Amino acid sequence: MKIALDAMGGDFAPAKPVLGAIEALKEISDLEIILVGKKELIEEELKKNSYTSDRIEIKDTCDIIEMDEDPVQGVRSKPKASMNVMLDLVKSGEADASVSGGNTGALITASQLKLRRIKGVLRPAIATVFPAKNKQIVFMDVGANADCKPEFINQFSLMGSVYAKELLDIENPKVGLLNIGTEEGKGNEITRESFELLKKHNYINFYGNIESRDMMNGEVDVVVTDGFTGNMVLKASEGVAKFIFDFLKEEIGQSFRGKIGALLLKPIFKKMKKRMDSSEYGGAIFLGLNGISIKAHGNSDENGFKNAIKVANKFAKDNFIEQVKVAIDKCKEEKNEF
Repeated sequence: MKIALDAMGGDFAPAKPVLGAIEALKEISDLEIILVGKKELIEEELKKNSYTSDRIEIKDTCDIIEMDEDPVQGVRSKPKASMNVMLDLVKSGEADASVSGGNTGALITASQLKLRRIKGVLRPAIATVFPAKNKQIVFMDVGANADCKPEFINQFSLMGSVYAKELLDIENPKVGLLNIGTEEGKGNEITRESFELLKKHNYINFYGNIESRDMMNGEVDVVVTDGFTGNMVLKASEGVAKFIFDFLKEEIGQSFRGKIGALLLKPIFKKMKKRMDSSEYGGAIFLGLNGISIKAHGNSDENGFKNAIKVANKFAKDNFIEQVKVAIDKCKEEKNEF
């Protein structure tokens, strides 16, 4: 597999993307990476890490879409920006998948313009893996569609189910609709109409409504919602996790007893941190496009980029796009309309 990586995307580019690429190559023997960005800066980072393998190719570009730049304007006015060139490589077949930690809005815009939607897909959605009790779940949409229609959420459930089945090896994934209560009839107009569509969907295993506080209890395998709500829940969860770890660190350091207790509990804390650390889950995929575009966190370190590359590689190896196409076509053929 060959992965195109936006070496200029992210808060710590190009250092962390390049180092993440090196780490991924160490773990995956048949992987090749195209580093897209300013050649002299990339070569400088490779030299710092004494890396000279022919499994890395550099695609020189002259522009960067900045993190705070207007997404649409940036994509349209900078055709030679690293993000655009990266996606062109996927579109042309020169790369099997792409990864960027750059401007999220720009990546959404560029991915849709370059890769286009799979035929029959109403709206692409951002899907991510979320930690839950004794497993991982698929959570979507986490930011692509702030304003959603019930038909979009209904289709998200199908694409999310394919994700859970093919990538997480869950045979018959249970789908939950994020809502303010578990009873049928709860929520606003969109969630109530979405519930009715999901209940009639022949190709998903619909669990019913689920509240945000119960997402991590392991009852469901896929949680669907609109992009505005999903993004709020995702960022609130990351904030709570950071607060807990910062609080524990501060309190433990204030007493000798705390330090002794922390030493004894260190393996548990380490395991918990790994489960809650977003960089361990490798970013999010834009589901519903004719190509693999992975969004890594903007503040990703080398571990985050390494895991994002590994996720992109797995999607490509498992022929994931074709799996989504088959599911969409099957539903439309049997008139399970979205």
